[in-house]
Amino acid sequence: MRKPSKLLFILSCLLLIIFGAGCGAENEAANDPKLLLGFSQIGAESAWRIGNTRDIEEQAGNYDVSLMLEDANQKQENQIAAIRRFIAYKVDVIAFSPIVEDGWDNVLLEAKNAGIPVILVDRDISTEKEGLTTCVIGADFYHEGVMAGEYLIRKADSLGLSQVNIVEITGTENSTPMRQRQAGFMDTIKDDKRMRVLESIDGDFLKSRGAECMRSLLESYGDKIDVVYSHNDEMTLGALPEIEKAGYVPGSDMIIISIDAGQKAIDVLKEGRINCVVECTPKLGKELMETALKLKAGESVDPVIHPDEQFFSDEQDTGSIPPRGY
Repeated sequence: MRKPSKLLFILSCLLLIIFGAGCGAENEAANDPKLLLGFSQIGAESAWRIGNTRDIEEQAGNYDVSLMLEDANQKQENQIAAIRRFIAYKVDVIAFSPIVEDGWDNVLLEAKNAGIPVILVDRDISTEKEGLTTCVIGADFYHEGVMAGEYLIRKADSLGLSQVNIVEITGTENSTPMRQRQAGFMDTIKDDKRMRVLESIDGDFLKSRGAECMRSLLESYGDKIDVVYSHNDEMTLGALPEIEKAGYVPGSDMIIISIDAGQKAIDVLKEGRINCVVECTPKLGKELMETALKLKAGESVDPVIHPDEQFFSDEQDTGSIPPRGY
């Protein structure tokens, strides 16, 4: 039998290389993500924020999106630096949760000049320049404040209160949720002559600050306090032990209203130590991925995208509240 010629051997090797390269290209194309998304997260200061990050990571995988995620550790300068890195890396879309509302114009103008659309997640910014961002995906913070105020009016009615003294532990000063949660609450109660706000104090959305603020408020007002309105669960959970140390029963001696509706707060609601928790869902990943993909495809998107949210209170059967997942 004749041995294969060298020419036939060389041709066979070439064919294998060609077909192998073709298969490799197909596999590489199959593994290419639909979108490269740069996302700057505020930090990991709360169960809400951790749940928000986890949801975005999970939904990125579900939508075949390659995610560049950076944690700003509560510093605006870190977010600005991250956005500049995203621009340099030429991502398809930039998204971030702004720590505060002001101070973004320069870096967002850089993104606009680079032709990269920007999505705001969870919070808004304040700017006089148009076209720096495409949309905001997040809760209706003003309506959250309204729901908290409406609950308080109903609660005061049910208890027959003639005067209601309120202390407010706010979120980070000048942040969107702080401003709007305060505005919605105040606008709702302002015409009720029973309502009196003793003091509003900045708790920075942190559990430790919630405890510090509550200690200060108790020293200043003591048993004059009828209501604690806290802008998030972490601050509320920090405040509760301070109320108890001072000899008061939260949920009974003081009406406790919180926002976020994370699992820990719902558990405390079921115990009766919190009276009302307004939901602010961290699960924004699905909306973010779908919006980013639309922008890459050149499609228009709604300027504001709100998830559906609800509230939980002692007016309801709290035992039927399902697990929160954050």
